[in-house]
Order: sequence, then structure tokens, then C-alpha cells
Amino acid sequence: MSTALTNDPLAQQRIDSYFARQRRSLSAVRLREKGIFLSLICCGVFSVLITLAIIGVLLGETITFFSFEEVTLGNFLGSAQWTPLLGATKSFGIWGLISGTLLITAIAMCFALPLGLITAIYLSEYAPRKVRNALKPILEILAGIPTVVYGFFALTTITPILQWLHDGFSVYNAMSAGIAVGILCFPTVCSLAEDALQAVPKSLRDAAYGLGGTRFDASVKVIVPAALSGIISAFLLAIARAIGETMIVALAAGSRPQLTIDPRDEIQTMTGFMVQMAGGDVSNFGTEYYSMYAVAFTLFLITLSLTMFGNVIRKRFRETYE
Repeated sequence: MSTALTNDPLAQQRIDSYFARQRRSLSAVRLREKGIFLSLICCGVFSVLITLAIIGVLLGETITFFSFEEVTLGNFLGSAQWTPLLGATKSFGIWGLISGTLLITAIAMCFALPLGLITAIYLSEYAPRKVRNALKPILEILAGIPTVVYGFFALTTITPILQWLHDGFSVYNAMSAGIAVGILCFPTVCSLAEDALQAVPKSLRDAAYGLGGTRFDASVKVIVPAALSGIISAFLLAIARAIGETMIVALAAGSRPQLTIDPRDEIQTMTGFMVQMAGGDVSNFGTEYYSMYAVAFTLFLITLSLTMFGNVIRKRFRETYE
């Protein structure tokens, strides 16, 4: 064997170049590994500190808001009148803003969740590979469009169509903003749900077809239940994005906080109010200004609760395959 290698000039050249190569110092390798390890720890600690700093700022300014004499926790949690800019008749009932946020989210999810799931099933189980490779990037372009564009689209296109269909819609209404937010969330649902469906093992599909099932039977009765945890994660991510959406609701939903379920009415969401306060002329030392942080802290608690609930649901329906 060694004689054969010695007689092969190409192999002998490779052996000589290997031994001629400068060997790396073991101490330098260990130093580099320690540097990478410390960098990873610093990145993790930095993200945790940023999160704690945001929570600390929100909590501190919220406590300042409730320290004003005109603010009470009973009025904040028990009233639906949010009128911080009406002089002597100020009221800080958060339910008017929560109602508007949930109404926009419900309308958006009625549009995005079923349409996104059906499109994901088509792309994963029915579409030819060429069609899938062409359609998926086009759908994902929707997620890259700035949200302010969606806001103007809702105001100049969706609202006139709704008013043409029914004259009860006002210029600013919840339905128009909700549909625009739904269009924004649609690619998120479609893309993540399609990835979850693609992750289902091929053996499950083969087993369904082997038992005489059609493609529809395999999709609905086998593949979708097997990918349910991923689909639920996609739904929860879309819901969280709809709750936190700002520019579309600020432009198209209006600025009238009220407790209503009528999609034709003008409403105001929690993020819309924060935009109004941040861009307005209110004093930085007044109750109105600090109410923005109380609203932000409430929004943080809602999204945190949704995330924790989503983790419980995801673990409950999680399927593992070998």
C-alpha cells in the first residue's frame, strides 16, 4: 500500500503539501473557541437586558401614570370611556381601546386564517413544483410591503368599495382597516403553515394513499392534523402581529375610542392611540402623555399572555416523528 502511494506522484505531492502546511497552534484554537463562546453569551445577555429595560421603562412610567390624582385603577379597568384630551371630563377607561384592537384583529383573522391555510394546503399538496416555486415568493412579497402603503390602500381603495356596497360605512371604519391588516398577515399564515405541512413525513402520505384515501382525504384527515402544532403557531404569530399593527389602523380605522362590535364604525386601537400621543402636541409631563405608557404596558401584557397561551397549545398538539 505504502509502495503504491510512493509510486503515485500525485499522491506523494498531496502528502508533501499536507506535512508542509503550517499547523495551527492548539492554544490559538482554544482562544478562538473561548472568544466565540463569550460572544454568544454577550449576545444572549444583551437581548435579555434589552427586554428587561423595556419592561422596566413601561412599568415605571405606568406607575407614574397611576400616581396622578385624576387617575384611578377602577376607572382604568372598569370604564369604556377613553377621553384623555377632553379637559375637565377626562376618563381613562381602557376597554374602549381594547375593544377596537380586538375588533380589528377579529376581522383580520377572519380573512387571513382560512385563506392562508387553504393556500398553504394548495401549495403543499396540490400545486406542481414550478407553480409552487413561482407563487410562494410572490405571496411573500406582500409581507415586505411597508404597512403605511397598506394604510393608504385601505383608505383610498377598500373604503370606497365598502361604501359602494353599503352606504353605512364611514370614511374611517374598522372593516377597511381589518381587511388591510388581514392582507398583511395572510403571507405569514400561508408561508409558516406551508412549511409545517411540508415537514410532515412522506411516510404518512404514503400510508394514507395506501389505505385508499384520495389527495383530499390525505390532506384533511392526515397531513393537516399531523402539522397542527405548526399551523397553530402560524395562527398565533399572525394574531400577535395584527394586535400590534400600527400604521394601518392609525390611517384607516380613525381616532374615536368606543366599545362597539359594528365594523362600520370609526374606532381607535391601542397602537393608534399611542401614535396619536407620540405625534401630538401634548405636554411630556401631563397625564395624557403618561397614559400612553399605561396603554403600552397593557398591550405588552396582552401579547405576553397570548404568547404563553400559544406555547401551551403548541405543546398540547405537538406531534413527533422518527
